[in-house]
Amino acid sequence: MAASPEATRFLAFTDEHGTHCIPTACWREGEHLYIHGSNGSRMLKLAATGSQVCVTVTHLDGLVMARSAFHHSMNYRSAVIYGSFEVVVGAAKAAAMDAFLERIAAGRSGEARPGDANELAATTVLRIGLDEAATKIRSGGPKDDEADMALPVWAGVLPLSLQGQRPVPDGAQRSTPEYVRRWGQGACTKAVAEVAGDTVPGRVAAVDA
Repeated sequence: MAASPEATRFLAFTDEHGTHCIPTACWREGEHLYIHGSNGSRMLKLAATGSQVCVTVTHLDGLVMARSAFHHSMNYRSAVIYGSFEVVVGAAKAAAMDAFLERIAAGRSGEARPGDANELAATTVLRIGLDEAATKIRSGGPKDDEADMALPVWAGVLPLSLQGQRPVPDGAQRSTPEYVRRWGQGACTKAVAEVAGDTVPGRVAAVDA
């Protein structure tokens, strides 16, 4: 895994061409995880049939530097979800897309032009229940062997976090909405946590302290 603070989300599935693992955006509403994309997506076409899939979400929080090469590690929060997707249609489909925009930036769905009939028709929205899901977390410092504690080697954690940067307008002269001004003041980090980092709270399969 690259030393990146960004949450990574993948959907794994198997079709007649083999097994695939595709990065994708996702968001949680209640006890379901949602994904969306073009109707032409091979991944979404298969998932829409109810085939068994696996979704993983990982947020990297730090690099753990131990006194020995063997005990180097990473701090992270991860979730694994098993099951099958169902198709979201009608008013629930439009509401799901609004929810996605709100997860990215609260207030965006009320400003951006909503999808028209053709755009919604060209988009597939799916959701999967969180009935069969688990999380795994590692936090804290290195777990060095007692015999290595006296070594003259620096040990500790190199923390990682995703920070919002100053917004870059596209050149059109428009007033900057409040939610954009907040982006570099913590809203970005909160959005990442809500969209991906804390996907399945309360279902902890393992914790590496």
